[in-house]
Amino acid sequence: QVQLVESGGGLVQPGGSLRLSCAASGIIFSFYAMGWYRQAPGEERELVAVIARSGNTNYADSVKGRFTASRDDAKNTVYLQMNSLKPEDTAVYYCNAGSQWGQGTQVTVSS
Repeated sequence: QVQLVESGGGLVQPGGSLRLSCAASGIIFSFYAMGWYRQAPGEERELVAVIARSGNTNYADSVKGRFTASRDDAKNTVYLQMNSLKPEDTAVYYCNAGSQWGQGTQVTVSS
């Protein structure tokens, strides 16, 4: 059974940082490119970052220079380091591997 479990969300002030984690089980993790997506209320889900099997990364323009995706294949875990957070980053953040999705973790940026 495939499971993707996100953690690390929470409430943070503008300019602050959070580190999200996504632990995977039931898949050969190293075979997958991993994605981070987010969905704000009333909005469509959007791609935030992708990290390839090689470790190469791509980011949405809105987060370039502020967010960093990384992966630890030994731990079957992908991370999203989010710095200089803005209120518009508020959303539920989801981890993705192929057709599999996690349950999401809420990130709220507010003073």
